[in-house]
Amino acid sequence: MKTPFYFLLFISLLLLPACEKTIHFNLNDTPPKLVIEATIENGGPPLVVLSRSMDYFSNISPEILQNSFVHNAEVDVSNGTLTHKLKEYKVDFGNGYYGYYYSLDSSNLSSAFVGELNHRYSLHVIAEGKEYTSSTTIPEITRRIDSMWHMPAPPGNDSNEVEVIAKVTDRPGFGDYIRYFTKRNSEPFYPGLNSVFDDQVIDGTTYSVQVERGWDRNFDPGDRTSFFLKGDTVTFKLCNIDRATFDFWRTMEYSYSSVGNPFSSPTKVLGNISNNALGYFGGYAAQFRTVIIPK
Repeated sequence: MKTPFYFLLFISLLLLPACEKTIHFNLNDTPPKLVIEATIENGGPPLVVLSRSMDYFSNISPEILQNSFVHNAEVDVSNGTLTHKLKEYKVDFGNGYYGYYYSLDSSNLSSAFVGELNHRYSLHVIAEGKEYTSSTTIPEITRRIDSMWHMPAPPGNDSNEVEVIAKVTDRPGFGDYIRYFTKRNSEPFYPGLNSVFDDQVIDGTTYSVQVERGWDRNFDPGDRTSFFLKGDTVTFKLCNIDRATFDFWRTMEYSYSSVGNPFSSPTKVLGNISNNALGYFGGYAAQFRTVIIPK
């Protein structure tokens, strides 16, 4: 009596592969889009980098990256009272390569300004015949660094590695967003691999947390570590940011971490630039704390 059941089960298993559907993705070349990376920090000038996007399968070289910068754009930033037209500057990277950015025009300082806490800013860009706008806020500093110290890395790590700890207090009230950076000795400030956080768990509390070392995202060293080393001078930069800046880096960093992972979900990076441009305009309310680690 059981033979018909097993026969039907066997036939069903044979037919299952026929139910699979082949999905084809169209990966043809797409027209480049404007990429805007614009920031303003308390006590600092607005900084804007304009470039063009590249296809997923594009070859990358210093020449191609240098040619991706967008020149001769009209870039204006306003603080609601003053509107300043930014000037394009060139940075020498060495070996005949240059980078470009827009910032305060030193020949027209009458309308120049720097960032202030609890202030809103707007960005207006005209590049290659198209117009783009955005806005951001430098919020108040609502998550403060109380103290910072160092201690040996946990057992099992290199004896030369050191853990840096910060004690931080978050002001009561949900909606505080942060991004952090670290500077090691004479290096630039680099963001952590996961650099943005909200206050859903720690709202209104004082807590201690490891300050994981930031890294240059242009490189992927195999020996990447969250620890610092004996003899390092470490500066911790903690920034309050608005929700749009948080969303941009939250989705961007998730996209970074999922590259090459066949089981990850596709991620849409959430920018805040109009007219279908890529990138973001972000305000940073920055504070700093430094610790010197003896050898």
